[in-house]
Amino acid sequence: MANHFISSNRKQAYLLPPSIDEWLSKDHLARFIVDVTEQLDLSSILKHYTGTGGSSAYHPQVLLSLLFYGYATGTFSSRKIERATYDSVAFRYIAANTHPDHDTIATFRKRFLPQLEELFVQILLIAQGTGFLKVGKVSLDGTKVKANASKHKALSYAHACKLQEQLETEVKVLMQKANEADNSDENDGMDIPEEISRREDRITVIKEAKEKIEQRSKERYVKEKKLYDEKMNKRKAKEKLTGKKTKGKTPKPPAKEVKDKDQINLTDEESRIMKTSGGGFEQCYNAQASVEHDSRLIVHQHVTQNGNDKQEATPALQWFTTHPLLKPSSILMDAGYFSEGNVKLCEENNITPYISFGKEKHNQPLEERFKEADPLPDKPTPVEKMKHRLQTKEGKVIYGERKSTVEPVFGVMKHVMGFRQFMLRGFEQAKGEWNLMCIAYNLKRLHIMRG
Repeated sequence: MANHFISSNRKQAYLLPPSIDEWLSKDHLARFIVDVTEQLDLSSILKHYTGTGGSSAYHPQVLLSLLFYGYATGTFSSRKIERATYDSVAFRYIAANTHPDHDTIATFRKRFLPQLEELFVQILLIAQGTGFLKVGKVSLDGTKVKANASKHKALSYAHACKLQEQLETEVKVLMQKANEADNSDENDGMDIPEEISRREDRITVIKEAKEKIEQRSKERYVKEKKLYDEKMNKRKAKEKLTGKKTKGKTPKPPAKEVKDKDQINLTDEESRIMKTSGGGFEQCYNAQASVEHDSRLIVHQHVTQNGNDKQEATPALQWFTTHPLLKPSSILMDAGYFSEGNVKLCEENNITPYISFGKEKHNQPLEERFKEADPLPDKPTPVEKMKHRLQTKEGKVIYGERKSTVEPVFGVMKHVMGFRQFMLRGFEQAKGEWNLMCIAYNLKRLHIMRG
């Protein structure tokens, strides 16, 4: 019996659809992103286009749509986006059959990263207007995203001092060799001036790195000294009130000196060595996001150089204060964010806090899981009220939603959308790129919700 195969004649002539609008299905993600982008107010970007001579520019709507769709589908490189405008029907549709080169895409992305903050909010307001977003409970968490730099390019202060001393000694030896060579006809094949120049260049780089480490150390000392003074003032006030000496170790004052382990990365000096969830350490930034429970949309985001999350509740709450339309009724955080100050700050902003005050053990006994909450004391503090809230049955159910809300979002961004490392270098660039990634995630999520 003869096999019947589908024809695969690559030379067969056929007619393409007469309009590029017919190339994609009506419910395609690329079409949805173009529709949303056309609703955005781009005046903050358009005002930078003077229109005084020169060649015509690509419209920001086109370039933004290419970036949004690229990040939503795991195409982050400007060169790959340019190539996709030839190879991909979806990218070709977004670019209206034009082909912006990679320099244009990369320059546009870097130039207008600050304006993306405003577009992030606009997209959320569109989601509110269409009924897809009703901000109630949100979960705040952070994830370490690898910087565009290797941890092996990090230079510690102690090693920098040792290396500088070694290179300066070698320069002296080479200078001595140069003097001896002037008085001798022998040539050992070494280009002494080149060797000296190479070492002097490295010494200059090391000196600059040391100065930056020293400056960071001064800034850290100012912060630590402020926290130390606050702790000591509270301790003294408590002792004065109770008439008793505070138990426990007295806090040690911070040291002014630069630590030997203080370091800087020579590729991206603003990134930091951070401990990652999989174990080990990487050159990273700490990316934060607040995810709304019902819609699973990211309603706040920021990036920090701090490896610890405890200080990151403050910028999140400040962001919600300046964007009241997106302000949640309650916020959930894990034990890494717990502090008395963070609990009070939530209360002051009229946001109910659910912050874990200790790591929960796996496989808790039945009695522990279902025991009644301890009664509240008279005139409870904000922390006591929150602890009682978390021990109630309702509080346990609410806090239990956290892991199934924010952590899957990070999983989608890293393992489905493929964003495991920043493309851009520097703290400000990383902040803008994380914003761009969160916009792309929200657009992808809204497209799914609409469907």
